[in-house]
This record gives sequence, structure tokens and C-alpha cells, in this order.
Amino acid sequence: MRTSLQVRLSQHLALTPQLQQSIRLLQLSTLELHQEVEQMLEQNPFLEPEDDTGAVWESPLERAAPPDRTSEREQQAQGDAASEVGAEGPEASRELDAAEFGSTERDDWANGTEADDFDGIRELPSSPGAAGPAGDDDLDPQERRALDVSLADHLRGQIPGLRLSAGDAAALMVLIESLNEEGYLADPLDDIAESLSGGLDEDDVDDLRSRLRCALHWLQRLDPPGVGARSLSECLTIQLRAGPATPAREVALALCAEHLDLLARRDVKRLMTATGADEALLRQAQALILACEPKPGRPFADAQSQIVVPDVVVQRSGRGFKVVLNPDVMPRLRINDLYAAAIRGQRGGPMSARLQEARWFMKNIQQRFDTILRVSQAIVERQKAFFTHGEIAMKPLVLREIADELGLHESTISRVTTAKYMTTPQGTFELKYFFGSSLNTETGGNASSTAVRALIRQMVAAEDPKKPLSDSTLSEMLEEQGIQVARRTVAKYREALKIAPANLRKAI
Repeated sequence: MRTSLQVRLSQHLALTPQLQQSIRLLQLSTLELHQEVEQMLEQNPFLEPEDDTGAVWESPLERAAPPDRTSEREQQAQGDAASEVGAEGPEASRELDAAEFGSTERDDWANGTEADDFDGIRELPSSPGAAGPAGDDDLDPQERRALDVSLADHLRGQIPGLRLSAGDAAALMVLIESLNEEGYLADPLDDIAESLSGGLDEDDVDDLRSRLRCALHWLQRLDPPGVGARSLSECLTIQLRAGPATPAREVALALCAEHLDLLARRDVKRLMTATGADEALLRQAQALILACEPKPGRPFADAQSQIVVPDVVVQRSGRGFKVVLNPDVMPRLRINDLYAAAIRGQRGGPMSARLQEARWFMKNIQQRFDTILRVSQAIVERQKAFFTHGEIAMKPLVLREIADELGLHESTISRVTTAKYMTTPQGTFELKYFFGSSLNTETGGNASSTAVRALIRQMVAAEDPKKPLSDSTLSEMLEEQGIQVARRTVAKYREALKIAPANLRKAI
């Protein structure tokens, strides 16, 4: 074997730790960045919040409330609570055991007592202005969400007014805990009874099933109407029975019991044959069904998880628009000067490396927001018409165009536009929303797919309910406006807009 030396010249990309961190921070959402900053504050002693209070993130409400006012409110609330306890005496805060739940305190429930749980019931001082869960019946869904009242809490607040025995109340609580987010009973009663029957003999299990069936009857009488249903048919039936008895209601009840599939297909002839009702009565019954809420728990859904915090804000500036970063999502960090001065002159040590790590982290966060701002400014410059006229004026735009303009890679633009949001005069949108493919027009130009979807939505909204527009008709109407769109493309856009086909949009 012969050995020799050879010289080769090659190029390869080496990702340094700081570059890897920069790429990772760029693709994080606001919530994920928040978690990353909190973790870094715990791990790196050289990094600290910029303000003295130790808060890295501050909401607009926290920023607007003066500290002295906050302390005054807290002191006043504590004083009011102490005065209430003193006025009611020690009995106001005592806890009752489960045996008292169904007997001794029934007269007090009607006067403002609230059930927290079944292990202990706490008496609350009643007052005309007190607002507990039982007093939320008159609130609309928006007010319920504002007060952060869950469906289970709302239902539990109505239990005292039923004046049930301890066993029935406990069974009702079990069913409330078994509801899903939509307000439906997730499991069959037999399965619930089986899960609770550990160590019980057959007679006790039968008694448990009987109590659960009785509790279901009480649950379905609570607000909101339809809660505790086991199917869509039962949910609609519960709500219809709460209304006045009319011929239209009787037809609606028959439709919900046996003919929901025919109603969904708008099969008028078979519906008339099955119910014996004429077309006018069927139309009235359909209106009653459409007025029902198919998901009773929807108004109580957790709105907090759906809140979107924008990264940038688009504001009007003269005849144009300007883009600014949202200060509420930017972490305020600094290097601890005392620790940094203590290791000054030490090179190569572990603490020096941690100090450099803290500086890199702050620099990469600043670079992240700078990149988001640059990309957002480029998007606003390209989509000026959208901010004035809405989505119907959206222009075709691809990632490559922004990447070439800013001198960045397409993958970088993709990371920036994912899970980053922009608040505009038209609403709040993800940055990816402003990118869309182009469709040919008769004049040789291009139309954005977003604008075409907006046109389809407008056409469907203006159609005759008795003669809904088919996908082929929509394609022809778009072609009359100079936009060439195939029928299959129209169907794809319609499904993306969650618009039903023509046969399901047809009114009875």
C-alpha cells in the first residue's frame, strides 16, 4: 500500500451555537419566547429583568395602573372582607359536612348560600349587590367569558336552588364533571355508574344507576338549555320543549327525533311525506330548529386560550401606514452590572462563558424583533391596498419576493411569518395570511387566491337561498369578472371557507 499527502479545498456551513440560538428564537411564537426567557432568567445569573419589580413582561393594564392605587384597592378589599366576616360572626365561615347538605341548610340556600364542593359547603353573606355563580343567569355569553365563568361553575351555582338530597346532589355533581366542552354528556350512564361502583354490591349499583338517571333529569333542566344531552337530537329536543306549544314546534320535534338526515339534505318532498306537514309549516319548523344552540357549552368555552397577542401593529400615518413593534411582547432584560464587574479580567472561566451567553441571548432577541419588523414593513408596503379596502384587494405574494427584497433566505421568511401576528385596521392576522398564490386573469395580470376566496364568500352571501350557486356557476361568474378559476379550485376554496355545497345551502 502506498501512502501520500493530498490537499483538498471544500466549503461547508458551520452553525455556531449563537447562530443556532438565533434561528431557534426566530421561529418561536410569543408564548414560547416568553417561556424561553423565563428559563434563561432561572439558569443564567448575569441576566435579570430591566425594571426593579422583576417583571419581564407587563400587560397594558398593569402598565396603566399606578402602584399606590393598586395597594389602596387591595387594602380596601381586605377591609371589606374583614367587616363582612365580623358582621356575620364565626358561623359565616364554618363548613358543613356532607350530611347537612341535603337537610339542615335548605332554607338558607334561597338566601344566597353557594355550594363550593360536596366535602364542605361555605355560607356566604347575602347582599343585593353580591354576584355569585347563581346570579349569572342573565349574563350574555360575552359577559360570561369576561367573568371567566366555566360551564361547570355555572351549573354548580344552580344546584342549591334545586334543594336536592345529599345523594342526588352528589350524583348531579358527577354528571356535571362528565360533561365535555360542548355541554354534552361524554359517557353513557352505565359507564359512569360502573366507574363509581368499586366495592359495591349489585343492589347498591342499581341504586347508583337510578340516582344518575334522576340526576340527568335535573341536569337537563338547568341553564343553558340543552346541557347534559347525549346527542344532537336530544339537545335540540330539550330546547324545543322549553318553548311554547305550537304546530310548528310539534313538527320540529318530529324532525329532530327521526328526520335530521333528511333535513340536512333539504329533501322537502320526503319530509312532507314523513311529517304530513306542508311546505310553509316545514319552513317554520326549520326556523325553530335553527334558533337552537347545537353546542350549549360554547358560550362558556375558554376564550383565554384563543387570545392572540400581536407582534407588530400597523397604524395609519398620513396617507400611508407605519409598522411598529408591540412593546408588550418585547422582554426587557439587562446584564447584572455587579456580577459582570466581579468577574472582569477573568477570561476563559465558566462564569465568563455564562456572561457571554447572556449577551448573546439579548442580542439574538433584539435581532429577532428587528427581523420581524423588517419583514412586516415589506409586507405592508406590498399589500397597501388590503389595509384600505380589505381582503378583496389582496395582491399575490410569495415568500421569495420578500426574501429577495430583504436579502434573506426563504426559510428565514418562513420562520418569521409562522405564529407571528399583525394587528391592522382590518383586524389581526398571522403574517402568513398576506401570502397567496396567483391566478391568471383575462388581461394578463394576476389575482390573489385570498381575493378570489373573498369574492366567492360575497357571491354566496348574496345568492338566493332557494337557488344557491353551484361550484360551476361560481366559476363562470368569476370568469365573467376576468378571473380564470376551475370548478375544482372553486370547490377547494369553498371548503376552505367552510361553506356547504349548494344542495346543503338550499332553503326549504
